[in-house]
Amino acid sequence: MSSFTILAILVAAAIIAYFIGRFRSIQSCGGQQRELHSRPAYHGYYLAILTALPAIIVLALWSAAERPVTQYVAMQELPAQVLEGTDAQRALTMSVVDTIAEGLPKLSPEESETLRKARLGFVTTTDARDVLARHGVVLGSDPDRAILAAADELAAARETSRLALPLVCFALAAIGFVWGFSRIRPELRARNIVERVIRGGLFTASTVAVLTTVGIVLSVLFETIHFFQFVAPFDFLFGTVWDPRFATVGQAEGQFGLLPLLWGTLFISFVALLVAVPVGLFAAIYMSEYAGSRVRAIAKPVLEILAGIPTIVYGFFALSVFGPLLRDLGFNIGLEISASSVLTAGIVMGVMIIPFVSSLSDDIINAVPQSLREGSYGLGATQSETIKRVILPAALPGIVGAVLLAASRAIGETMIVVLAAGIAANLTLNPLEPVTTITVKIVSQLTGDLEFNSPQTLVAFALGLTLFIITLALNVYALYIVRKYREQYE
Repeated sequence: MSSFTILAILVAAAIIAYFIGRFRSIQSCGGQQRELHSRPAYHGYYLAILTALPAIIVLALWSAAERPVTQYVAMQELPAQVLEGTDAQRALTMSVVDTIAEGLPKLSPEESETLRKARLGFVTTTDARDVLARHGVVLGSDPDRAILAAADELAAARETSRLALPLVCFALAAIGFVWGFSRIRPELRARNIVERVIRGGLFTASTVAVLTTVGIVLSVLFETIHFFQFVAPFDFLFGTVWDPRFATVGQAEGQFGLLPLLWGTLFISFVALLVAVPVGLFAAIYMSEYAGSRVRAIAKPVLEILAGIPTIVYGFFALSVFGPLLRDLGFNIGLEISASSVLTAGIVMGVMIIPFVSSLSDDIINAVPQSLREGSYGLGATQSETIKRVILPAALPGIVGAVLLAASRAIGETMIVVLAAGIAANLTLNPLEPVTTITVKIVSQLTGDLEFNSPQTLVAFALGLTLFIITLALNVYALYIVRKYREQYE
């Protein structure tokens, strides 16, 4: 029985337990619900939680631990030279073991006996290989007897787990239901228990989010430190040439200068914000303060459609339509504009992030209290003066947040840059020339058959940490601006 099936059964059992618990609480007080400490619904939730929650926790833990535990059991059948080898050798051996174990349940009793004899040495392992091949398990060579033994142990452990998991989960559900049902009485503080469980769930969710963030940062940081063992931090942070040459493991050949990539990222993002911020902000002001309800009901959804278009579509549009259009326009006025350039990528990216500025700014401007507008009009201010001197200062913290979100979206964009700006790491002030960004090089450095511990691959983590620091600095600065203007306005 699959984990999903077990989960579905547990959810159905929880729903049934809810109604039983609700009915039981009403019955326990003789229909006089005022005698209950908690409402009947809380008694239903209480019984549903006891029925499903312990079993679901065991199911989650079991599902997470099943693979490593079963593999550990199977590895005990492997010879010492395999266990004491490198991580890559153990991973390769366990991959073969896993492939054979997946094919074992398909074998007939006669074929299973052939594999048992091969494992014990009564027949050759070639016979075992032929048996597995008939069921789609293709091996590159005759399997070792130890590998056959490990595969048999792995398959047996998986079968035991498959049979034991539903029994344990359903037994826990039954015990929880019976115990909870027996405790339902008028004085039971079911509401307090349910609320504590909900608080615990919310705390767990927030903890998981925080720990995930910490884990991501630490993993990137440790790999970056590993990279700096091959390349000096000064050469990486202040180098002006990006030319990593792929070499043998442990060798750093070429130059890993960050500045061309950092400049390309900031340059394209700056052009994109030059397009998105004025257009988005003016659109938000118009929709919020000038447009009628009918125009607003049409214009806002149309603008928000831009956010739902896949970035690869924007990239193809820039590559096949907008880039050649700019090149032809430049040729007509005597300018040499590359079809793949900062201007092409920046303008198209700016169009893509307009909804991030316009939609959020519109909501923020609408949230400004109407009393501020009426007070300004009462003092004789015009509508434009009210917008400039009252509404925008009140909405400024939220508008800064919208611009920050748009900037973060622009900094992290990849597909538009690949297709519209190219992959050349140039350190140039000319917006008509091609450049590239940090995200593009992260993808390119992690693509291909490279050893994970080579400098050419580890540099992707150093680039990722750089992006993280940039976005963190943007958030800190935006928070400072928001607090400053909020204090002045208040």
